[in-house]
Amino acid sequence: MEALKITVTVSLLLVAAAVQGEPGKAPSDQALIASALSAAPPGVARGATIVVSGADGQMRTLRSGSNGFTCMPDNPATPGKDPMCMDRNALAWASAWMEHRPPPTGQVGFMYMLSGGTDASNTDPYAERPDSGNHWIKTGPHVMIVGADAAFYALYPKQADPDTSAPYVMWPDTPYQHLMAPIK
Repeated sequence: MEALKITVTVSLLLVAAAVQGEPGKAPSDQALIASALSAAPPGVARGATIVVSGADGQMRTLRSGSNGFTCMPDNPATPGKDPMCMDRNALAWASAWMEHRPPPTGQVGFMYMLSGGTDASNTDPYAERPDSGNHWIKTGPHVMIVGADAAFYALYPKQADPDTSAPYVMWPDTPYQHLMAPIK
């Protein structure tokens, strides 16, 4: 599966701090799998492939799946809880974002982030921490639609400081804009 060979360079790199267990020790594969599975509904998680980025940036498969979804554990190096589970199109979109490449066109994808949410800039796809100009937001459990046409995103709010309790566009008017839809 070509998508699983993607080198990840941003944000999901180095899940080497503890997801569970002792600080400073790499989490066990079991802990990484549990974190990854928390991102999606049980029916999706059950058949998903589980991958993690290694210290060398290469993806390592922890468990092969059968339903076309790929889940990744929380990255403790980033703010907030960010395990995610995505279909093939969303994986290609996320890989493009992480590698600073243009995302594929004409390939709508779906992502789950049900175990918490993210703390991120709503305007800068590459901001790593809050500052006065990057409109840092906190989200709860949500799903995302990525890779849609610009006309789709025009139907939703694009404010720099959105109401995160309702659907809105994150990273508006960038190649990585996507719909954020809260679950709770």
